[in-house]
Amino acid sequence: MIQLLGQVISSAVREPRGYWGDVRDQMFDTVKLCWVPMMFACVAFGFGAPGLQAGNIYLLFGIPERLGSFFVMASVREFAPWINAMVVAGVMGTAITADLGARRIREEIDAMEVLGIDPVRALILPRVIAVTLMTGLMDLFALAFGVLGGYLAALQLGASSAAFQANFFANATTTDIWASVLKTTLFGLIISVVCCYKGFRASGGPAGVGRAVNQAVVIAFAAIWSFNFVFTTILLGLAPEIQVYR
Repeated sequence: MIQLLGQVISSAVREPRGYWGDVRDQMFDTVKLCWVPMMFACVAFGFGAPGLQAGNIYLLFGIPERLGSFFVMASVREFAPWINAMVVAGVMGTAITADLGARRIREEIDAMEVLGIDPVRALILPRVIAVTLMTGLMDLFALAFGVLGGYLAALQLGASSAAFQANFFANATTTDIWASVLKTTLFGLIISVVCCYKGFRASGGPAGVGRAVNQAVVIAFAAIWSFNFVFTTILLGLAPEIQVYR
């Protein structure tokens, strides 16, 4: 997978032209397939898990509006990027793996290689760029919908709307936003490379494509969870001030 990533980067840098039309089409497909489930998942998860569960704890102390500060950590740093990546991997990642796997077992990729066409540049490069960029861009909407779920939970628990917003914006920093977008963009890179690799290397007929799809999703989930641990540890080490709640 790392070798495939190196080939993609090398191809993109050596000749940065000729593939942006395919990138645009893949970006449109990513948005079309992912934004609705991402929206509902972020709102529902934000309302249920960190919203009502954490809100009930705050309610014991009579401060449910402090959910606003909690959601800087819960949604902006963690849950919204995570849910966004899960949706992209489960929807677009599986579609990419199945498409490339079907091309492989139909010997389309072999035919491209015989004709002297680089399948990495023609098929994989546009998908990697599109999924990487769109996963990062959609994180901005995931943040908004995740915080919306927390806002609804705070209202459900009787918190003041103005107090929730004041607590949120008092604690939200530029570091939180750019780190969330950067992390999610790298999530998209991991997902796209893993799914392209498994589809490109699929074998064993239609059953093999199914196995490749299953393996791609599992590996992508495990990889982004592991990367999230490393990224968050480094972020909190470099910017300890964002751990202080105001």
